[in-house]
Amino acid sequence: MEIRNKIVIATRGSMLALWQAEWIKSLLNEINPVLEITLNKIKTTGDKILDVPLAQVGGKGLFVKEIEEAMLRNEADLAVHSMKDVPTELPDGLHLSTITKREDPRDAFIAREGVKSFNDLPQGSHIGTSSLRRICQLLNKRPDLKISQLRGNVDTRLRKLAEGEYDAIILATAGVKRLGYANKITETLPPELSLPAIGQGAVGIECRVDDEFINDLLSKLNHNETSVCVTAERAFLKKLEGGCQVPIAAYAQLQNGNIVINGLVGSLDGKTLIKETIEGMPEDAVSLGTALAEKLLAKGAKEILDEVYGQQ
Repeated sequence: MEIRNKIVIATRGSMLALWQAEWIKSLLNEINPVLEITLNKIKTTGDKILDVPLAQVGGKGLFVKEIEEAMLRNEADLAVHSMKDVPTELPDGLHLSTITKREDPRDAFIAREGVKSFNDLPQGSHIGTSSLRRICQLLNKRPDLKISQLRGNVDTRLRKLAEGEYDAIILATAGVKRLGYANKITETLPPELSLPAIGQGAVGIECRVDDEFINDLLSKLNHNETSVCVTAERAFLKKLEGGCQVPIAAYAQLQNGNIVINGLVGSLDGKTLIKETIEGMPEDAVSLGTALAEKLLAKGAKEILDEVYGQQ
């Protein structure tokens, strides 16, 4: 195995992406203090198109494609991703080597002053979120809400809320916490109200399959419980043939030695939510995730998703 003293991490340039890349860099330097690690900041398609809802941009891998291409050109040795952005199909020659310990996977409800919880929102309140998954679940509970697309970095979204464009916004709790804005969270939404995105809260590291040095280095950062749970969620997503911009949700947890996976597919108007749960042995994570998707498909999930794709 070739021993190297310099490596390059590919990352998006957003504040959250850079936080995650710097975090992984620090963990790797704890393992190997003499390793010289630099960041290669790459602008992805999802970063360039900010004036269109992501669901309308189309395609998968909006936040990873250019980064993966850089790794295949040997311009980077590994890439740090938010797992909820990573497609279930990866390019030949690349794989997800490591998934780190998951931060809180739930959604954060952040409201203007005076609103104490989601249930406290006045009739017809204006909510900002970029996620069809969140939209369908929130409208199911509160069809009176007006929900608009909200894009941009966490600080941009918080500024728009502060300027009065929205009565509340919904963000991933993990990102809010990682950037030091936990004090701004009005309420952390329970999965029963807003089931998280596949892989939400977890950071994944992608690298070349044949890079023995990097794979060995990264193996020390893998968190087995998180890896098993996210693997199950991704198997569920893969069977449904969904990307990260569709109204699909899944959340897996280890409980009493078993893995419990909750899955959901919803219509854009929130009138139809198909939910199912499955439980089994952690070593069967992939087959259980697939079986959960098949349960939803049997209850009409394909028809809902076909309609969603037709509206995009």
